[in-house]
Amino acid sequence: MQPYYYAMKIPFSSLFVLFLLPLFSACGGNEALENEANSKKVKISQQVRDAHSYANTNEIRTKHLHLELEVDFSTKTIYGVARHEMTNLGTDTAIFDIRGLEIQKVTIGSKGNEINTDYVIGQEDEILGAPLSVKIKQNTENVNIYYKTTDHSGALDWLDPQLTEGKKHPYLYTQGQAILTRTWIPCQDTPANRITYSADVQVPTDLMAVMSAKNPTQRNKQGKYHFEMHQPIPAYLIALAVGNLSYRSLGKNCGVYTEPELINAVAWEFVDLNKMIQTAEDLYGKYEWEQYDVIILPYSFPFGGMENPRLTFANPTLIAGDRSLISVIAHELAHSWSGNLVTNATWDDFWLNEGFTVYFENRIMEALYGKEVADILALIEFQELEQEVKDIQAGDHPNDTYLKLALDGRDPDEGMTSIAYVKGAFFLKTLEETVGRAKFDAFMKAYFKAYKFQTLTTEMFEAYLQEHLLIPEGINFNTKDWLYGKGIPDNCVRLHSPRFEHVEALAVQLAEGKNIFKGKNLKRSDYVTQEWQAFIRKLPRDIDIAQLKLVDEHLNFKACGNAEIMTEWYVLGIQAGYDELRPEMAKLLKKVGRRKFLLPIYRELAKSEKNMSFAHQVYREARKNYHSISVKTMDDLLKYHPN
Repeated sequence: MQPYYYAMKIPFSSLFVLFLLPLFSACGGNEALENEANSKKVKISQQVRDAHSYANTNEIRTKHLHLELEVDFSTKTIYGVARHEMTNLGTDTAIFDIRGLEIQKVTIGSKGNEINTDYVIGQEDEILGAPLSVKIKQNTENVNIYYKTTDHSGALDWLDPQLTEGKKHPYLYTQGQAILTRTWIPCQDTPANRITYSADVQVPTDLMAVMSAKNPTQRNKQGKYHFEMHQPIPAYLIALAVGNLSYRSLGKNCGVYTEPELINAVAWEFVDLNKMIQTAEDLYGKYEWEQYDVIILPYSFPFGGMENPRLTFANPTLIAGDRSLISVIAHELAHSWSGNLVTNATWDDFWLNEGFTVYFENRIMEALYGKEVADILALIEFQELEQEVKDIQAGDHPNDTYLKLALDGRDPDEGMTSIAYVKGAFFLKTLEETVGRAKFDAFMKAYFKAYKFQTLTTEMFEAYLQEHLLIPEGINFNTKDWLYGKGIPDNCVRLHSPRFEHVEALAVQLAEGKNIFKGKNLKRSDYVTQEWQAFIRKLPRDIDIAQLKLVDEHLNFKACGNAEIMTEWYVLGIQAGYDELRPEMAKLLKKVGRRKFLLPIYRELAKSEKNMSFAHQVYREARKNYHSISVKTMDDLLKYHPN
C-alpha cells in the first residue's frame, strides 16, 4: 500500500485542533442551504450522523466538483485534479474522504489564482480510509486537490484486452457504491451531500470515455471528452468507463453502449427500453435526468447493474437471448426515482433506495408483461428473502434483518442483502394491499415530488408515511415492526402463482423418479428463467444424480449460458455430489465476476474439504478477473491469502 504521509508544514498545535473537529458529522440535505450567496449565514436544519464519512459537511460542503483526469493504461493510473466549489459556513478546515490515493498537493482559490495550502492525512481505517484535512480560510470557497490513483484504488477495474469481448483494447470502469468513490476521487463521500459535477477526461485516442453525465455517442479523435451533470447527485453515483465502445439509439432519449461485438445482441435484448421509461413515468412522474442509456461492461463487473444516473452500468450476464433478465434494467431505471432522485441519507437507511426500487421495478414489469410474470419475479425474490432471514438470524448480526440498520464500524456493503431489497419491497406491497393501489400510487408520487433531489432517513420516511397516508386514511399499521423489527412480519402480503406451482410440481415428479420428458417435447424455452429457478429450488438436495443427468441430457442446464440457471444448478449439483459439473462450473467462475453468482457457488464449495480444494484451485486462476468488491468477499469466504 502507498503510505499516507503528513504535510510537514502543519505545526503540532494545528494538528491537535484538526483532530478535535467533529469528523463524523454530515448533513441530511433535506433543505437546501439557504441564501447560498451569503454562505456564512446559511442555516442547516437537519443534522444526520454518517458513520461512514469523515467529511465535516455541517461546516463546509461541496456544491460543484470539476474533475481534470488523465487515464493512463500503461501504468494503470488516473492522474487527477479535483476542484471543489464549496459552501463555507466560516470554518478554517475542510475535511475530505480518501482511500488508496496519493495526494500530491492541495491549493485554495479558483483555477489560475491558486495558492498552496497545508493539509494532513489522518490515520487510515481499513474500511473508511482516512480523513484529508485541508487548512483553509474562513471565506475559502475553492479547494483543489492534485492526486493520483494507486493499486489500492478499489473502485477501479483495469482490464487487459483478453478480458474484453473484442480482445484487442484495454478497458476501465469504476464502481463507487457504497464508499469506494473516495478511492478514485478525493471527495466528501457521504450520500447526504448532493453535488453537481463536470469533468475533462483524456484517454487513449482509440478509446471512448463515458460517465454518469451527458455523454458523447461517437469517439473523439484527440481522446478528449467533456462531461456535465447538472442535476445534484451523491458522490457514489459519479462513474467513469473507458473502452472500445459503440452506441445504438433505442428511442428518443435512450440507447445502449457496448463493445462493437455485442451491440446487435444488446440492442435486441433491450428493445423495450423506451417502453420502460414511458411506463415508469406513467406510474410515478417525470423522468428527471433527460437521457437514459445503458452500458454493458465486461464480465468482471461485480453486480447485475448499477444505477449511475443517465448511464446504467450493467453486466453482460443480462444478455440471455430471450429478454428474460431485463427486470434488472427495470430495476436500475426505477432507481432514477428511488435512490437517485430521493436518496438514503446514510447507508443505515439503504432500504430507502432498494426497497422502493424493487417495488417500482415489479410495477414496471407488471405493466409491460402482466401480473403473472411480475408475481413470478417477486416469488423468486421472496424465496431468497426467507432463506437470507434464516442465515442472518443464525449469524453474528441477527439485527441485520431490520430495515433500519446499524452498520457503525462495519463495511456498508454488509447491508446489501435481500432485507433492504425484498423485505423493503414487501413492506411497500403490504402497504399497497392495505390502503389500495390508487391511494398508494398517489402517496408514492407525492413522496418522490416532496423529496426530489434530496436525502432522508428511515425516521423521516416513517413520519412522512404517518402524516401523508396512514393518519389521513385512519389506518393502524405495524410500521415499527417492519422498520425496526426482526424477520418478516406476520401481515406480509402473500403471493401465489399457478405457473410457479406447476413447475414446482414438475420438480416433485422428477424427484420421485418420474421421467418428466417421456412423451413430451419439453424445452428450456417453454418456461422463463425464474420458473426454471423455482424448478431447481424445489428439487431435494440429496436427489439421485441420475435424475440430474436426465435434466442435463434434455435441457443442458450445466452449459445453457444463462448464469441465473447455471448458478442454481451448480449449487444443487455440489450438494448432491454431481461432480461432473465441475468443468462447466470452473468456466463460469473464471469468466463471470458478478458477486451474485460467485458467492453461492463458492459458499457451497467451502462447506467440505474436498470441494474447498477445488474452489481454491479455480479461485487462484479466476481471482485476477474479478473486481475488488468480489475479491474482498471471496477472499474472506475462502480464507484465501494471496502470496
